[in-house]
Amino acid sequence: MIYLRNLAFYLFFWALNPVYILLVSPSLLLGTGALRAAIHGWVRWHRWSVVNMLGIDVVVEGSPIAGPALYAIKHESFFEAIDAPSLFSLPAPFAKAELFRIPIWGYAGKLYGVIRVDRDGGASALRKMIAAANKYSAAGRPLIIYPEGTRVRHGERRSLQSGFAGLYKMLKLPVVPVAVDSGPTYRHNIKPRGTITYRFGAPIEPGLPREEIEARVIEAINALNP
Repeated sequence: MIYLRNLAFYLFFWALNPVYILLVSPSLLLGTGALRAAIHGWVRWHRWSVVNMLGIDVVVEGSPIAGPALYAIKHESFFEAIDAPSLFSLPAPFAKAELFRIPIWGYAGKLYGVIRVDRDGGASALRKMIAAANKYSAAGRPLIIYPEGTRVRHGERRSLQSGFAGLYKMLKLPVVPVAVDSGPTYRHNIKPRGTITYRFGAPIEPGLPREEIEARVIEAINALNP
């Protein structure tokens, strides 16, 4: 059954993605609201496929806080990156500049409100990034970052990207760490049944020294590790 479930998932989710993109591409011309609705529909389809085709339950412990915050999320697979709009109301994620060069995706990400991270762009790019983050946060959108910078195997602890502490310092927002254990299920090519858990940690106040904020975030986002 595991192979039949995976075949169904790859056929009816990933293989149909080009068709879905063609169907929703006109939303790029209809404005931000239409595009966001199309993206959220795709995200719901993905979550439904994970639960009903793969047999992977999704459990959420805790919830986002009221008010502006930077959510630092453990990154074990593509699941949590795709699923973010299921967990948050209209999130504003940080994403590397290379993604904005992908045809269609780059323009769609800009319209949706993805925040461009250009590590080689110098001071000008940094100012634009912080201005965008402040604008979206003031509009009530949660800011999302995967501070390890790449996918990390379940059970592995990795140092945070050097830019995380600087971002925390400049934004002056509480950080809410979110642990995720999607690695044992979704990361595999053949995805077994199981459970993916999100666990929201306690908010961490702004203004802490770099060593302390990094240590507390690392501890909290790894709360579901063995």
